[in-house]
Amino acid sequence: MVPRTRDIANGLTIARRIADRRRAMPAAMSRIADVVAQYPAAPVEMTITELADRAGTSAATVTRFCRALGFDGYTQFRVGVATEIGRGDVEESWQADMGRELSASDEPGKILQTLLGLHVESLQSTAAGLDLDAVLRAADAITAARHVDIYGVGGSGVMAREFQSRLYRIGVNAHSWSDVHEGLTSAVLQDQASAAIGISSTGRTEETVQMLSQAHSAGAFTVAITHDSDSPLAALADISLATAEPTDYLRPDDLSIKHSQLLVLDLLYVLAAQQTFGEAATRLAASAMAVAPHRRAPRAHRPDPSVP
Repeated sequence: MVPRTRDIANGLTIARRIADRRRAMPAAMSRIADVVAQYPAAPVEMTITELADRAGTSAATVTRFCRALGFDGYTQFRVGVATEIGRGDVEESWQADMGRELSASDEPGKILQTLLGLHVESLQSTAAGLDLDAVLRAADAITAARHVDIYGVGGSGVMAREFQSRLYRIGVNAHSWSDVHEGLTSAVLQDQASAAIGISSTGRTEETVQMLSQAHSAGAFTVAITHDSDSPLAALADISLATAEPTDYLRPDDLSIKHSQLLVLDLLYVLAAQQTFGEAATRLAASAMAVAPHRRAPRAHRPDPSVP
């Protein structure tokens, strides 16, 4: 929990450090500085994702902002802010990170059941809100495209890579991008024969919005996967597929949201495979055979000598 620079030892406040570094900050980090200047308690009361959304940027940029101020990450930054404004209470910090549905004193069994209920609720909410006609149109566009780009940053970037690897196995020329420079380079090369998918729970991750916007401008058929149908990402997409909204627990990395994203992507994957059933089945069999030598065979069942 110790800052990487000696600024705190030198008595500089966080506000002073922001002011000293402000001119050297890129635009996205300057917007974070604006939020903190206007609302000093924001880092204590907001998760990293919420602060990023308020500033119109990404969680990764918030982390870079914290490091520019001399902190190892967002947790250390918010502790520093809480200390300065006199709100360093341990219980309050727990609730800000984990939410109010989980207590630091809960037994493992209670935590398990609470998490299970929240994750099931997330999946059910996603399934109930999905427009299956829209999902089918998106699957058709994916299989018809000569090239598919999938954009996502942070946790959504993990989802993008997972979806890309699945599509590639069934013969779809798919590529995933988390770096905005690389993603924009690919997006500008899209055309009317391409499809592009942007994954962002909030729909407000600036890098993902930029990449999908560029693909849209180039003529690609665009799909947004987000819980916010009014978000910038959804607004520029031809089709927006809804996932569950975040719950109040385990912030900022609510894994139930990742499960709802996986549900949508899994549905898209199966529907896309149906469109090219014969080719997809052949490719899946070939890939399974290719990796088979690298998998250990299951143990042979040994009969129990005590059983006659």
